[in-house]
Amino acid sequence: MTTQGRRGVVARAGLVAGVIGGAPSTLHALATGRDPLEATLAAGSILLPGETHRGRLVAAAVALHLPISVAWALVLDRTNVRGAARGALAGLAIATLDLAVARRAFPRFRRLPLGPQLADHALYGAVAGALISRCDSG
Repeated sequence: MTTQGRRGVVARAGLVAGVIGGAPSTLHALATGRDPLEATLAAGSILLPGETHRGRLVAAAVALHLPISVAWALVLDRTNVRGAARGALAGLAIATLDLAVARRAFPRFRRLPLGPQLADHALYGAVAGALISRCDSG
């Protein structure tokens, strides 16, 4: 596979992982009666800090989150993170950086329960690591 072809496959792995990775916080929000879009709205507030319209915040969240998901997948590939277990550990390392910055700089992130956010990152890493492994074998 060419380098460019591999980057495309890894980018797709990051996109898939980025979408699936939000499941834990969404399920936690539903189970606890919180707004299931709470984390998405917080992400949108990074680009649109004063915005209150949910649709615009969701659009901003997608515009921000998807490229970040691709970028982290490329980092995981470049650092030889392969498989779900190593990916989950890498996802927790990513969470350490992402959440430290977000919780310090953006008030909406401080209101989010930490456990589900960590679970989101671990799942992202597990999915990305598993998908990246698959592109090595085929």
